[in-house]
Amino acid sequence: MKRKSGNSFFNYTSLALFAGIFILGVGIGIAFSSTANVGPENVASREFIDRSAPNPDVCIQFGASAVVMDARIFVTLNPFNVYVAQPSMKPGCVLRTNNWFVLEQRKLITQQQSNECKNRMNTFGFTGVLESQPEINCVYQNDSAKNLFLNQPGAGAPPPETERF
Repeated sequence: MKRKSGNSFFNYTSLALFAGIFILGVGIGIAFSSTANVGPENVASREFIDRSAPNPDVCIQFGASAVVMDARIFVTLNPFNVYVAQPSMKPGCVLRTNNWFVLEQRKLITQQQSNECKNRMNTFGFTGVLESQPEINCVYQNDSAKNLFLNQPGAGAPPPETERF
């Protein structure tokens, strides 16, 4: 039996065509998925949050940028109900405990505030620019709120210096 040379040519051509279409499809898919929509309505990137933080240079060097959410919660007892007001979100910063000197040098916190916050093993967070009366709070890191994104397959562990402030 003889093989037909035209039949094998058609197979190689079809295979090359399908491979080209596949590679083109993968390339277009990657292009669409990597296009990021970074704007005030989409705060899904760490870089955007870092740029929006008050005093971004201080925040990145001495702490971490944050999204601060202010909300009011009302609880009625008879009947028992919980009501939540619309939260407001704004950029903020949380300082590492060993970097409080940034606030102390600028006389934004007193020694008493520093001692009270330190005694409770907390740290400071702020919103607003440091040069114009920022809102500073002693904040507590809630260890019971685990990052459930880290339990996903393929997700790596965060660097050790980001674990504890």
